[in-house]
Amino acid sequence: MMSKIGKALKALWWIARKPILLNRVLSDEDTWKGYVVDKFGLPDGLPIVKMDQLGIDNKVALGPMTFLDGGSLPSDMMLLAGIAEMIEGCRYFEIGTWRGESVANVSSRCASCYTLSLTDGEMRSMGMHEKTISSHRLFSKGIKNVTHLEGNSRIFNFAALDQKFDLIFIDGDHHYDTIVSDTRNIFRHLVHERSIVVWHDYGFQPDKVRFEVMAAILDGVGPDLADKIYHVAHTKCAICSGKVINSKPAGFPSGPVDYYTFELTRRTL
Repeated sequence: MMSKIGKALKALWWIARKPILLNRVLSDEDTWKGYVVDKFGLPDGLPIVKMDQLGIDNKVALGPMTFLDGGSLPSDMMLLAGIAEMIEGCRYFEIGTWRGESVANVSSRCASCYTLSLTDGEMRSMGMHEKTISSHRLFSKGIKNVTHLEGNSRIFNFAALDQKFDLIFIDGDHHYDTIVSDTRNIFRHLVHERSIVVWHDYGFQPDKVRFEVMAAILDGVGPDLADKIYHVAHTKCAICSGKVINSKPAGFPSGPVDYYTFELTRRTL
């Protein structure tokens, strides 16, 4: 049987060959849960609010949606589209275009939309498959009020946009350092006093917290806003509107607080 020292040396050898494996060590969820509990005292996750508490209508038309890996849940899309509908002349910004489903769903409800993603060259340098690269912006390219921005959000010049946005969706890289950076840049450069900020993948699923992401969100917004961050029930999203909302404590396992009905239409590309 390999000794603990032998296992450690082998692990270091693999990390030296493939540094990306270090992210898996640093992203251990038990470690991040301990961090959140020690620093914020929230062992079960963020307090929970319902969509109707945010003023979202019970019926929101959605599409396009592919239901493929890396996309948003219908409830996530309902949250974004519902918020955009409430804001007259909504100005939308997102980090993480992917297939363009999110921005395509909100674009008809917005005056203008900006979406930021890596360049094709950056994605190739990361070893992404060509099919993955070609899928980026699939549904958002050609929409007249959507501006596609390219670049790495860690070094992107947000100040150069020289404008504020009403609804901001953070859905880029989901490692702690990037989320903290994206959050701080958004609040430093793009937020006004009534902006609503939504983070995707706060949960692996609507009832399973992703503690690394939660830690990054709370550290990114800082102590003045940490008590105004909520999990929206039945979504994988966290939200900040800068307001205190009457919420309920998180708990696991959680029972449903609402349910949804669907009428789906299939279309062919």
